[in-house]
Amino acid sequence: MAAATVAAQEPPDAPPSQPPSASSATEATTDSSLWHYGAYLDLSYDLNFNFPSNHLFRSRTTAVRTNELDPNMALAYLRKDATSDSRWGMEFGVQGGYDSTEFAFLQGEPRVNGYDTLRHFSRANVSYLAPVNGKDLTVTAGLFNSLIGYESLYAKDNFNYTRSWIADNTPYMMFGVNARYAVNERFTATAFVINSYYHLAHPNDQPSYGTQLAWKATPRLTMTQTVYYGPDQANTSMEFWRLYSNHITEWKSDEVTMALAYDFGTENLAGQPGSPRAFVMGGALFARWHVAGPWSVAVRPEFYWDRNGRWTGNQQLVKAITNTLEYKIPSGWTNTTLRMEYRYDDSTGKQGGFFKGGETRPGVIGLTPGQHLMIFGLLWTFDSP
Repeated sequence: MAAATVAAQEPPDAPPSQPPSASSATEATTDSSLWHYGAYLDLSYDLNFNFPSNHLFRSRTTAVRTNELDPNMALAYLRKDATSDSRWGMEFGVQGGYDSTEFAFLQGEPRVNGYDTLRHFSRANVSYLAPVNGKDLTVTAGLFNSLIGYESLYAKDNFNYTRSWIADNTPYMMFGVNARYAVNERFTATAFVINSYYHLAHPNDQPSYGTQLAWKATPRLTMTQTVYYGPDQANTSMEFWRLYSNHITEWKSDEVTMALAYDFGTENLAGQPGSPRAFVMGGALFARWHVAGPWSVAVRPEFYWDRNGRWTGNQQLVKAITNTLEYKIPSGWTNTTLRMEYRYDDSTGKQGGFFKGGETRPGVIGLTPGQHLMIFGLLWTFDSP
């Protein structure tokens, strides 16, 4: 599941931000122990009580199919950790399934050539751990996990089975280079240069930029602020650049984790009369309690306001609540996780609503403000030590 601080954006299959270093020959890490490999399979049945004839969760890109058994994700990966004894690292992973189809675009955006092949890569990067003034500087280049957001593309890394609205409308991955520096034990700074907000979108040939600051205020409390700034339209004049801000505050105890996320984004829309300013804002509270043994519960209230429909494709205000019951079955290098989840979404606004029933006229399915979902998920993971 997604963890906090800088690791709030790093799922368990990613290398730690500050790899352990060996202090003696007996503690030295062997080359073989730095290599890891694994696999992941995600199946679900999402019961949609609106029973839309197209089987779709409107305005979404993950867990989008309903009222059918769906292979949402299959993943295989290979990773080498970077440490003070072996400073080069790498990640490579491939994926497939419904969740890998539309996760890397905004509606109507131009796409990179070969996107239908490239979407099957989950990771493809190299990294180098360099000592700078006695601290760790980690430089990573290629396709890496997004520095924006609390939740992962992969349900196994999250508290809930379905992802939040802010997660589904921010990048799950980035393509470019990032440099992360551990200033001290409590403060980490990261800068990144990437090809675009979504790595498989191609609105222009200009790069985008960002930074992240993570502060471990106490052993249990971490605050992370990430800012993205770049051109995401054909017109690359700075007056049309997108600004996006993501803030996360996480509190963590042995059995309970709570995180509050607040996002906002804005840009002037080129090519429209008056270049109107698009604005989006969302927030979510992520809470998980390990009850006992294999049992855990999670709850996530949230809201998402897409004033101009730039992010979801529809002008709407969404309020949602998601409740998840989890049972985990470990066995050797594998984990089988069963999740049962109830989710209610309410969408209002000029273009709000969710699909309901059959066609009201040829090619048009009716809409209704509310949607109740009951979700049954099976998550199987294999991870080498």
